[in-house]
Amino acid sequence: MATLTETSAWKNLQNLSDEFKQENFRLVNLFSEKNRFKSFSLTHEGLLLDFSKNFITSESLKTLIELAEECQLPAAIKAMFAGKKINYSEDRAALHTALRIPEKDNPHFEIVNCLKKMDDIVSTIHLGAWKGYNGKPIRDVVNIGIGGSDLGPSMVCEALIDFSVSDLNLHFVSNVDPAHLNGILKNLVPATTLFIIASKSFTTIETQLNAETAKTWLLSGMESTDLIKNHFIAVTSNIDAAREFGVEETNVLPIWEWVGGRFSLWSAIGLPIALLVGMPQFRELLAGAHSMDEHFQSTELNENLPVIMALLSIWYSGFFDCHSSAIVPYSQYLKEFPSFSQQLYMESLGKRVDIHGREIQTNSAEVLWGTVGTSGQHSYFQLLHQGTEFIPVDFIAFINTIDKSLNALERHQHLLANCFSQSLALMSGKPASGQASRSIPGNKPSNTLLISQLNPHNLGCLIALYEHKTFAQSVIWNINAFDQWGVELGKELSKNILNELQLENSLKDIDQSTAALINFVRESKT
Repeated sequence: MATLTETSAWKNLQNLSDEFKQENFRLVNLFSEKNRFKSFSLTHEGLLLDFSKNFITSESLKTLIELAEECQLPAAIKAMFAGKKINYSEDRAALHTALRIPEKDNPHFEIVNCLKKMDDIVSTIHLGAWKGYNGKPIRDVVNIGIGGSDLGPSMVCEALIDFSVSDLNLHFVSNVDPAHLNGILKNLVPATTLFIIASKSFTTIETQLNAETAKTWLLSGMESTDLIKNHFIAVTSNIDAAREFGVEETNVLPIWEWVGGRFSLWSAIGLPIALLVGMPQFRELLAGAHSMDEHFQSTELNENLPVIMALLSIWYSGFFDCHSSAIVPYSQYLKEFPSFSQQLYMESLGKRVDIHGREIQTNSAEVLWGTVGTSGQHSYFQLLHQGTEFIPVDFIAFINTIDKSLNALERHQHLLANCFSQSLALMSGKPASGQASRSIPGNKPSNTLLISQLNPHNLGCLIALYEHKTFAQSVIWNINAFDQWGVELGKELSKNILNELQLENSLKDIDQSTAALINFVRESKT
């Protein structure tokens, strides 16, 4: 089988990319084409993708589509949705999309049953019928998880805070640093606090340590350990471990091996989301993602939003030596979206060999980063505009504000003006004759995603768009997007180092730098 760089499309793209690297090339000149925006923009439901401010022509886009076809992207999409074992290293399917199939059409009875159980839990808590050990209703819910068990639900809860249907207080703990959990617990009342332990394996060290601390905190105020059962829910595939910890089996929600952590917010991992917005709106979140699933499955490649975004990333990493890209939402509600996207993208695509174990012959995933746009304008945007790095940007904004407070509409218009002006400035630049330090070169590409308004449905659609973009890139690079073996080595080594820190043993079989760090800690303890 030919490698990516051996395909005919790749070779053609090499030649096509040269025209954009000429000294006299100006991105803004591409707009001499009368219908450029129409030709290089796509819509799906309430979402517009404007990719006209990119180093792309009709010919290069056509060739990128040919690349996707040569790499058998349509067949790979079908395989994923059919539940084929596309997670090759772990011999598993990647069937997170099944979580979003409407219940009436969903052939996976276990998913439907889980949603019903979530419905019961959410209703019971919202009605005040879920009582703590003193007989009072739950007031605070603390989600203990890390990675996909934290980033997804935390991001969505932040985004949908204005859609809250209860007065529950939600908290998220991921860091094993005692300051994180203790900082939250000091303001809570044990008798009215419920913990969700979100861990697929129920063996994740950070989550275990935080869960044990939470358990100790709860037991300190109880007359009997039997009363703890109403204070823990577990989302896990390891029912035995959850039960051994002290979680009632009736309070265990399932997650299945074919749901990867960074794709899991649609499952019972999303219980905090459901507790915030209620199950009807949680189902709207699922419905929005499902609409993008159907678009990804059924739409031709040249009109397929995730595919086009994936191909642009392939184009820049492969032919423009791109090592970094930014996601910049012009919405405070999406302030955690870049962090969530980092895990989704870099954990999925941060691989150096293909599924056959061969070294990848081109750049793969770039470093993804970003923040809320208006804050970024006064920090790292200097680098975007005048730095030496080639950094494509995804701008994300909402057309309508859900904020109805005083002057909200006027301020939202300022927000949109800032968003649009930044993509324009990146593209056009501004020369400064005789003042090189003030010259802004322009010629910086960007996408703009414009969404009608923030709501659960549209948010689900947006998240699924980036999920499928990530998968499409993995297919073209011929890598496995659904494993993360690079995460494991550090975890393994930390166990050995922990023993050295705790036991005061002589340091053997360890490098001098790490040994010196351990000794410095030992000698500096107060």
